Amino acid sequence: MSQEQRPAPLRLGSIAPNFQAETTQGPIDFHEFIGDNWVILFSHPEDYTPVCTTELGEMARLEPEFKKRGVKLIGLSANTIGSHDGWISDIKDVSGNQVSFPIIGDKERKVAYLYDMLDYQDTTNVDSKGIAFTIRSVFFIDPKKTIRTILSYPASTGRNSAEILRIIDSLQTGDKYKVTTPINWTPGDDVIVHPSIKTEQAKEIFPNVRVVKPYLRFTSLPKA
Repeated sequence: MSQEQRPAPLRLGSIAPNFQAETTQGPIDFHEFIGDNWVILFSHPEDYTPVCTTELGEMARLEPEFKKRGVKLIGLSANTIGSHDGWISDIKDVSGNQVSFPIIGDKERKVAYLYDMLDYQDTTNVDSKGIAFTIRSVFFIDPKKTIRTILSYPASTGRNSAEILRIIDSLQTGDKYKVTTPINWTPGDDVIVHPSIKTEQAKEIFPNVRVVKPYLRFTSLPKA
């Protein structure tokens, strides 16, 4: 694909582009699929490949955790639906987990081009026709259909599923309490008072505000 043909780059805050596609659970309109939910859209280079197989198995295992958070999962791989169906059986054999979320069939890379999921770095990452495979992209999309986080990994590197879950927890916590989260934060840790909130106001809103610097104020959150 030439530079002129490439889609406009997607940035944090962009509206997730809509598309229609075939999936292992039937045709979808992506915006209708999102509905009022959070969605994680994640891509894979190819079916029946080792790293991808481990990733799908782990995401299938964690799907109940995502559901608890109101998050729908949807995968994508640069193969046909028929290929996906057979691969899902392999994934269960390998991991013991049944993939119950849809996987998009994107052999022609239509969605991959739309979301710029292609590998421009590794020119060997192509299929038998010389078409670039997708890299390991992850898009975190909120109920307003806004892209909130984008992760990109090379084909050689499997993703960290715990980090994907952690990011969702951070985004949802920030939205609910108007806070930010520090390095290595996990649920239950102290959070950072948003810079837009003055310290005196913060002490009225949050318990146990701890001022480290005027711009760095930690607090705990109410117990769920």
